[in-house]
Order: sequence, then structure tokens, then C-alpha cells
Amino acid sequence: MTTTPGPLGAEVLNREDLRRALGEHDFSAAFALIKKWGGLSQNRIASACQLTPGKVSTIISGQQQITSIDVIRRVADGLRIPGSLLGLSSRPWETTSTEQRLPESSGERPPVDDELPWRPDATVDLAAHLTRSDLVMDRRDASRALAAAATTGAALLDSLEGWLQPAASATRGKRVGRLGRRDIDHLEQTAQAFRRWDHQHGGGLRRKAVLGQLNEIASALEEHQTDTVEARLYRVMAHLSGTAATMAWDSGYQRRAQDYYRLALRSAHAASDTVFGANVLAGMARQMLYRDRAQDALELVRLAQDGARRVAGPRVRAMLHTREAWALAAMGRTAAFRRATEQAREALADASEDDEPYWIAYFDEAELSGVTGGRLLDLARQDAKHAETAAEQIRGALNTRGVEAARSHALDRIGLAECHFLSGDVNGAVAETHRAVDAACRTGSNRVRTQLGELYPYTVGASASRPMREVRDRIRELLTS
Repeated sequence: MTTTPGPLGAEVLNREDLRRALGEHDFSAAFALIKKWGGLSQNRIASACQLTPGKVSTIISGQQQITSIDVIRRVADGLRIPGSLLGLSSRPWETTSTEQRLPESSGERPPVDDELPWRPDATVDLAAHLTRSDLVMDRRDASRALAAAATTGAALLDSLEGWLQPAASATRGKRVGRLGRRDIDHLEQTAQAFRRWDHQHGGGLRRKAVLGQLNEIASALEEHQTDTVEARLYRVMAHLSGTAATMAWDSGYQRRAQDYYRLALRSAHAASDTVFGANVLAGMARQMLYRDRAQDALELVRLAQDGARRVAGPRVRAMLHTREAWALAAMGRTAAFRRATEQAREALADASEDDEPYWIAYFDEAELSGVTGGRLLDLARQDAKHAETAAEQIRGALNTRGVEAARSHALDRIGLAECHFLSGDVNGAVAETHRAVDAACRTGSNRVRTQLGELYPYTVGASASRPMREVRDRIRELLTS
């Protein structure tokens, strides 16, 4: 008998609350979450699992539990839930495990934890493997990569401890390298250009070009370069890997983003660039914050602060304090959030125009205001009294940042619109949501569209208001295009 393919997307199956409910066989919570986040009606759940609608209703209400292993198998097969999430063996239709590991021909995730030593040559091998598999990725492989979840908890944090130790000596290549200073200058300029492009536009529009350049760097490092050239090549590899990570994340490839963040950290380690390594860890922390893993994010920031305490300049210190504040706000530690935010302001006050690397130049008063406003907005979702303060900070970012940073500008607009909704200013919310949609149209960022989607529920239930219907239609049109 064939089963009905379930329409649950990877973003639903990767939700921590659903995974926990499935692991505990709490089908009351699991079915309720599937209805809420998967968009399935009670009847569709019943049809897929070969149950009656009445049976599903009693399960959701908690009046009845699923105890039959046969029914659990039907749930797994009907909704296409990987067996491992339910304590079952892999189902016949599964071609990958629950972690969605890719086959060797399509870019299998290479070993990046304790399996790989923190040696430069291992970093080069990792770069070659990642880029080679991504550059030949077809549509089916891309859909699997989208489904893969980022590693969290001790499995992630313990694997990064090697960053604090001195880099081991590299194993020299047999071929003699021919790169000189001018070649490296050009490569560094290219890496900077890609980083600027990502910061301005987002969405990974040039991701393949970044991966191609990264693959070339890995090939050059397999040759015998001079010490100076080699160190600069590893630094370029770190910068390109960091850009590849943010582009992958912005396009929705969570696991791939984490892979490139790890490669960036290893490359910075090989280049003895502790400050950029701290920046990479801050990027990983931000990814964890978007995945609602505040404790993991805080541990990553603390690891960055420990490693770069003696060498980080004021802008980098300020940025790390804001990531720390973000994690603290997400954990509900309001007083600690305010203290870390004030430490960021104090550090930024000591910054000058030319005392730090180019890649941290974006972190200015506008960025600090935008990040602080976003964190106050997090608090406002729990207590609306923070909404106006959040709006003031976000307006400060909008007034100084400008539209050239399209992704950040769009995120600011979306945040400000939500502040209006939370404070009860419906007219202001509608007007600002229109501006947010306009800004979202100017960027290909998946992150922007995800955030815009979180505005949609505020527009539901006000059908009598023509302006609200119009802005709701604009959001729907953009998100479904």
C-alpha cells in the first residue's frame, strides 16, 4: 500500500518544539504544531495518517494517546517524518537521515568536528571539499541542503575549542607556488568587493562566484607558497568563507552556512588572525539567535571574547557586546542586556576611522542603534512597554544608515512596523508596513522575507479595515511570488 506524501516542509520538521514533541511521542502537541506551522487541516492530517478526523480531534485535545507502533509508523509515513525523530528505524522512502546528510556525489557534509585536526592542511582539504560539492549542486541536492539543520549544543561548542590553541605547522605542497604580492593584493580586493556586495544586497546573488574564488584559493594553498603569501592566502580564505556563510544563511541553507563559518574560523586560525576569528564566532552566534538557541549563542560570544580579549579593537569589542546583549535579551535577562548594551556604547565611543580592519567598518552608531532597537523589540513582544523605546532606536538607525544597505534597511523597516503594531498605532503600522514591503522588494534576502512574514499575523483579523486588507495583500503577494 502506498502512503500519502506529507507536505511538511523542512522549516517545520526542523522546529525544536516539534522535534521535542515527536521524540516524546506527544502527538497532541505534535499535531497541534503541525496544524499551526505546517498549514495542515485536521482532515488532511487524518487522511495522511489513515486516521479518522474524530480520532485526530481527540488526540489533539489530549483525550486519547497514540500507543500503537503501527499507528506511529503510519504517522511517520503519511507525514513524511524521518523515522529517527520518532525512535523508529529509517523508513523505506528515506534517502537521507534526519540530519539530511548529502551523498558523496552531491556534497556530503565533510567531517568538521573532532574528526578534523586544527591544522592548515586539513583546512585546505575542507575548503576544497565544500566548494567542489557546492559548485556542482543540482536542484535536488539544493533542496536537501535547505532541509539540513545546523548543529547545536555541545556538539557544536566542543568542536570549536581548538580555536583557542596555537595553529599547528602546515604540511607543505609539492608543487611550487607562483603567486606574488600583486596577486594577493588582487585577491584581497576581490574578497572585499564580495563582502560589500553581500552587505548591501544580501540574498546570495553572487554566491557561486564566491565559491569559485574560494576553490581557487584552496588550490593555491595546496602548492608550496612563501610564508608571507601563505598567511595572506589563509586570511583571504577566511574572509571569503565568512561571506559564503552569510550568503548561504541568507538564502536559507542553515547547515551549509555553519559549514562555511567553521571553515572561516579554521582559516582565520591558520592565518593567526584572532580578531577575524572572533568575528566569525559572532556570526555563528547570530545564526544561533535566529534559530532560538540563545544559550549556544552566548557561549559562542564568550568564546570569541576570551580569544580576542587582548587584540580586539573598540569596534570589534562593541560588536561582540551587542551579540552578548542580543543573547541576554533573548533569555529575558533585561538588566544584563542593558549592561552589555552600555558596554557596547562605551567601546564604540573609543573607535576611530582607521584603527581597525575594513570588515568591521559597518559597525557604527547606526548599526548599534539598529541592533539595540531589534533587541528591545524582542522584549516588546513580551511586554509592549518597550515598543516605543525600540522604535526610537530603529528610527535612529534608519536616519543614519540609508537605503544603500538594502538588507539592513529592510529589516529596520520591518522592525519599526512591528513596533507600531505592538503599541497599538494601527495607522502608523499600516504606513510603515507599506515602506517595509517596498524595502523588501529591493533585496533578495530570504531573511528579510522571513521577517516580513512575521508581520503578516498582525494584519489578520482586521478585515473591515480597507488599508489593513491592502497591506496584507501586498505582504502575501511578495511572499508568494
